[in-house]
Amino acid sequence: MLMLENKTVIVTGSAGGLGEGIAQVCYREGANVVVADIDGGRAKGVATSLGIRALAVTCDVRNTEHLSDLIHQSISRFGKLDGLVNNAGINFVKPFLDTSAQEWDQLLSVDLRAVFLLSQLFCREVLKQSGSASIVNISSVHSHAVLPGSGPYDAAKWGVVGLSKSIAVELAEKGIRINCISPGLLNTQIWKDIQAAAPNADACAVYWNANIPIARVIEPLEIGELAAFLLSDRSASITGANIFADGGMTSQLISREPYASRSLTIKSEPDRKASSD
Repeated sequence: MLMLENKTVIVTGSAGGLGEGIAQVCYREGANVVVADIDGGRAKGVATSLGIRALAVTCDVRNTEHLSDLIHQSISRFGKLDGLVNNAGINFVKPFLDTSAQEWDQLLSVDLRAVFLLSQLFCREVLKQSGSASIVNISSVHSHAVLPGSGPYDAAKWGVVGLSKSIAVELAEKGIRINCISPGLLNTQIWKDIQAAAPNADACAVYWNANIPIARVIEPLEIGELAAFLLSDRSASITGANIFADGGMTSQLISREPYASRSLTIKSEPDRKASSD
């Protein structure tokens, strides 16, 4: 049985990259999928590639009217709402002391404010339906550990987790579940940009793989599999969670050594005494 059969799922920022991967898995699992993106042309292309159960909606998540229209079009086409994936996001890297208030506001308006507003609109409609629903918010490994120059992004992703947990506790008895996925490095445009910015793409890949225990970047479809599960009734007992899908990145203390070390063994009791004399 398909995990999302007869469910309607909205995926923001799904005209490419991670969002498209999530939309593909949701569609494969039987959902009606609303492909929402600021790039309406690309959204239409993705929806067309998925099939007749997909709807493209041009949506700038910073615009409250666009968010309301997204909900309205989704209900008009499919009759109900069952799932929402808040995936749309932006990022930049800039030293803290050089970051402007305008840049701060721009990033948080997409990565955090829009999550709050669209989740609120979605939940209000679901409660009118008197049904259950699931929201999956895309956070990041940046909700666990951070990098220099990413202050606004880090703040937004930590905020997404806190917001999700709060809503999850508040709406649990009403049948609405909210969870987060925190991906690691993804094989999307940002990975291509990282490699292009490095002096040597191969050396760049070696470096990053040394920081990921599974020694590779994560594919969007892999995150899509997890998102589909969290949207489905199979995860009915899971709410308020932040699940790290990062290949072990946040569990690794430091990157792997670029050389082979001898094994460190436990010294015998006499050896320890001798070494302390």
